[in-house]
Amino acid sequence: MTNKSKMDRRSFLRRAAVGAPAVAAGALAAPAVLAQAPLVLKMQTSWPAGDIWQEMAQDYATRVEEMSGGRLKIDVLPAGAVVGAFQVLDAVNDGVLDIAHSVPVYWYGKNKAASLFGTGPVFGGSATTMLSWFYEGGGKALYDELTQDIMGLEVDGYMGFPMFAQPFGWFKGEVNTVADLQGFKYRTVGLAADLLQSMGMSVAQLPGGEIVPAMERGVIDAFEFNNPSSDRNFGAHDVAKNYYLSSYHQASESFEFLFNKLTMEDLDPDMRAILKYAVEAASTANTAKAMRRYSADLKWLQEEAGVTIHRTSTDILNGQIEAWDKLIPVLEEDPFMKKCLDSQRAWVEQVTYYELMNAPDYALAFDHYFPGKLKM
Repeated sequence: MTNKSKMDRRSFLRRAAVGAPAVAAGALAAPAVLAQAPLVLKMQTSWPAGDIWQEMAQDYATRVEEMSGGRLKIDVLPAGAVVGAFQVLDAVNDGVLDIAHSVPVYWYGKNKAASLFGTGPVFGGSATTMLSWFYEGGGKALYDELTQDIMGLEVDGYMGFPMFAQPFGWFKGEVNTVADLQGFKYRTVGLAADLLQSMGMSVAQLPGGEIVPAMERGVIDAFEFNNPSSDRNFGAHDVAKNYYLSSYHQASESFEFLFNKLTMEDLDPDMRAILKYAVEAASTANTAKAMRRYSADLKWLQEEAGVTIHRTSTDILNGQIEAWDKLIPVLEEDPFMKKCLDSQRAWVEQVTYYELMNAPDYALAFDHYFPGKLKM
């Protein structure tokens, strides 16, 4: 988009936010006050129309509209409505979209450091730990440095919804050791692709909606996406019957809410604040919805779809840690990536020490009240 186009967009937003033109000074004003038309912002996601994540994007839009008293409305579109799932960053930067709902790993191809804000080394911290790093540990400043200073983008991004660690995924047969992984054609994204390639897999980076068709055509023969609800919606159980939960390849991701900076600057401060803080409101709502739906859909996959649920073996988890140990020094050859990783390590060391020391053994209590459920 040209500078003139961006300015035209800014002028349009300013007029829309003001509402209808004022009545001329000499005219008699009607006693009724004209209702101000809502400002409609266009948001596209990176998710298929029927996916739970598309619902979660709509949850955000609903909160924005209610918090603004109807002054702000968000038109929520699925992947492909305007641009492809992996192209939303460019579309927001260019002003084609006002907002995008995605994950930073989807623009990993532009700068590998993007993956550190979603799918980098876990260092022992949870997704909640890493989301708190973004807001309280210096992550937001580093994100802005990457997107605005290094890449020169007209975007402002915020993270929301600390995703549960992603399953290792779907396999036609059992995989119990690192040796069993050799030669698999596997779908993942971001630095996880580098990690698993180093462990002997051949990796294809595909949007969610393309995964099962690629499996059916033999382009891939194993895959992960993110969660049981999306996997059920994709029909993962129709192409594989072994589902492995727990993994270090993507253990701490969050949604990315991308805003066009010029759009945000043209809004009144209260409307800008609503868009920003609704990310936090939606994050809580998304977490609650995910806990209910993911667990219910995992039960359905196991009991109704005939899927065998496994916990990824210690051998494979140790293999992933060893692979991260080899990959991290390569990443740190880039000064900015080293700065991010140093910041994350310091945060995890501080916060996770408290988390782990303070947390009781929940598995012990669960097994007491629901004996036998945790058997693999």
